[in-house]
Amino acid sequence: MQGDGTITRVKFVKTDPLPLVNVRVNGGKEVTFFIDTGGSEVTLDTDFAKELGVPQFGEIQGTFSGGQHTEVQLGRIESLTLGDWTVKNVPTAMLPLRQLSEGFGVKQIDGIIGTTLFYHFLTTMDYPHGELVLRRKDAKNLEEFKKSPGKRVTVPIWMASDHFMVAWGRVETLPPSLLFIDTGLMGAGVKLAESVIKEAGIKLEENRAAQGAGGGGTLRIVPRTVHQVSLGDIKEENVQGVYDGPFPFENTFGFHLAGMVGHEFFRPYAVTFDFQNMQTYLQR
Repeated sequence: MQGDGTITRVKFVKTDPLPLVNVRVNGGKEVTFFIDTGGSEVTLDTDFAKELGVPQFGEIQGTFSGGQHTEVQLGRIESLTLGDWTVKNVPTAMLPLRQLSEGFGVKQIDGIIGTTLFYHFLTTMDYPHGELVLRRKDAKNLEEFKKSPGKRVTVPIWMASDHFMVAWGRVETLPPSLLFIDTGLMGAGVKLAESVIKEAGIKLEENRAAQGAGGGGTLRIVPRTVHQVSLGDIKEENVQGVYDGPFPFENTFGFHLAGMVGHEFFRPYAVTFDFQNMQTYLQR
């Protein structure tokens, strides 16, 4: 990584429906990416990758909302510039993303920043102040961060596969269960496995069903209200939930995942990911 100082800040272009930031790829002009911790690698729009002449190394099958699957190409970019810092030699995935631009209310979406890039920093998604804050990942910076004013709630996290951040939480009055931290879940605070919806007796609001777009195509989205969702010691009431088909990761990792917590849940907080000590800090 190149750049001076111990911290860089990147203002959100917009905070809703998901945080958008301007970045530069291979030293080019500013382009707009959205942030999604439900994603792994930095992902480029397929056409944008062609325009840049990004080399391709093959493809894998990706799993998206509602259990949809689509082919994801893999490649590499020479550099990604965020604020004052430039990260070199970045692995990338490629997907058709420009079709999502209208939904974000911007002219053009060219990519996604996922969890894997955040491993390299002490990363804060500060929703109230509308900025992405990257600190160098060392003990001194962590100490200074912890000394900064404000009350923080610490939530331990574990990693499943290459990028699934999971933490203990609770849905309604059910026993504690593991939930996936997916800030890219748009328009909702929580999405639950069918077994959990049944067990908690949560009613789907079929009369408010609508069409939506996911990474794998068009979805039928049914809203619902979940009276209580907690993550660690953070508890939110009347959380907007969403159902768009089976939750594909319920039993993928050899343990039970009850669902995912998303954008609307984290919206009131500055959320910091400390991958060195496997903790998330939420500050209101």
